[in-house]
Amino acid sequence: MSLFGVGSSVSSASPETKVANVPATHPSAPIPVQGPPLGKSLRVPLGESGFDVFPLILGGAEFGWNVDLESSHDILDAYVELGGNAIHTADSFAGGRSEHIIGQWLSSRGLRDEIVLAVRVGGHPDNPGLGPVNLVRAVEASLTRLGTDRIDVLYLDAVADTGTAIEDTLATAEWLVESGKARALGAVGYTAAQLVEARIFASAGYPRITVLDVPFNVLRRHEFDSDLRLVAGAQGVAVTPSHALEHGFLSGRHRTRVRGSLSVRGAQLAASLNRRGTRTLRALDAVGAELGVPDAAVAVAWLLAQRIVTAPIVNAYAAAHVEELVQGVGVRLSRGQLADIARASE
Repeated sequence: MSLFGVGSSVSSASPETKVANVPATHPSAPIPVQGPPLGKSLRVPLGESGFDVFPLILGGAEFGWNVDLESSHDILDAYVELGGNAIHTADSFAGGRSEHIIGQWLSSRGLRDEIVLAVRVGGHPDNPGLGPVNLVRAVEASLTRLGTDRIDVLYLDAVADTGTAIEDTLATAEWLVESGKARALGAVGYTAAQLVEARIFASAGYPRITVLDVPFNVLRRHEFDSDLRLVAGAQGVAVTPSHALEHGFLSGRHRTRVRGSLSVRGAQLAASLNRRGTRTLRALDAVGAELGVPDAAVAVAWLLAQRIVTAPIVNAYAAAHVEELVQGVGVRLSRGQLADIARASE
């Protein structure tokens, strides 16, 4: 009997049958990969949200803006093929086009039940802020664009809010959760004091904020306020940092353009990074060369090495970038490597 249990029927066939039924492949050809991707078994709890996610959340900030529909779908396909199951977007991304693109992909692939869908609301010009009326309208609009009946993690964007009382926001969120339109709550732009206030209201029956998005990476590690970090840790809030690659800078692809012709955002970034950014990239280069992975993977691995971080939100411009990012999930940085990166980014 064949080692694979199927060779006997082939070997008994005539040469003509072999040619007809078995494709001619070179003996050194790679063995085709079958079954679910290895990453599909890799899941971590998303705080107290009730969801288990891949330790890397695919962001849709560039979909419909710098990445067209077809390329966006290729990126989403590549992410799922590698085992990913969590996608993040916002009602303000490309004026809602990001949600349209993701919604079309979910429908065409039939994957809605397999994906943890996270959506940030509060920044769309049609329904700005977190006031009760606009919050409901924003969620309804996002559901329509996404072509779904529920948002798994609803991020409340306090950055775009004009001072709505937390109690009013949570009371509206309670209705959204009870009606099944949202299943768990996240926060963006909340201070430590606001998280404490929100938890007090939660003790009175309002839904809990279980996920927190903060702009955090190796170059912005001191911007994650110590009080906010302490409160998030004490409350068991899952931290899903955005800007993991600092707008692509930490991928190492744009280093030759730092002092050249850049976009307005790129020029501002280059001015702020300057020598510290260059030193950090060199440290990422050294660690990447030692481990045999790209800079982007090292940047992701650095975030995952921070105990407070559950899963970074990372955007991709091409399907090929997804594999680089996912490599970071499997990288474990040593204390020496973490120290080298920390020194370089000071």
